[in-house]
Amino acid sequence: MASCSKVNLAPSCWIMQQAKRWPNRSKILDFASGRGRHCRALSSTFPGRFEILATDHNHAALRELAAQFPGIRTLHADLENTKIWPFADHDFDVVLVTNYLFRPRLPDLFRLIRSGGFLAYETFGDGNAAFGRPSNPNFLLNDGELPACLPDDFKILDYFHGKIDQPQPAIIQRLAAQRDSKSNA
Repeated sequence: MASCSKVNLAPSCWIMQQAKRWPNRSKILDFASGRGRHCRALSSTFPGRFEILATDHNHAALRELAAQFPGIRTLHADLENTKIWPFADHDFDVVLVTNYLFRPRLPDLFRLIRSGGFLAYETFGDGNAAFGRPSNPNFLLNDGELPACLPDDFKILDYFHGKIDQPQPAIIQRLAAQRDSKSNA
């Protein structure tokens, strides 16, 4: 499993900054949401602005999230089952992914983003082993890997690969991108 969920970890300031550019009434997928630190923060910071669906394999975490934030929809799913994709007939204005990497699903995630929609992806990068977990290369992005995987109809809005010190020292990769509004995704 490629998730690294901390119970009381604050939401990423970078993700919250990205949310300021997302249009009102955006339909957001918080993919591999864990306990929902970002969808909770988005719901609290921007009340009523977004329609949020949180999905994860952790049924108990989603049940707790739904009980505390009834405005956030939840979907329990095995996100790494390559034969079953619960989003085959769905699309979103925003796909949000943090602290999670399962490379076989990247093309599927990109396809979920509507014309004019946004991707906000933040996870661990190569070199993070020096700071602890995750250290398995299967869960660490190489510098430039996410931008290289992005379909041609996306424009990169922000990219970073390097060391951060807060909330704890780590090597991370961040990618904010927007699908061309003329795309027929």
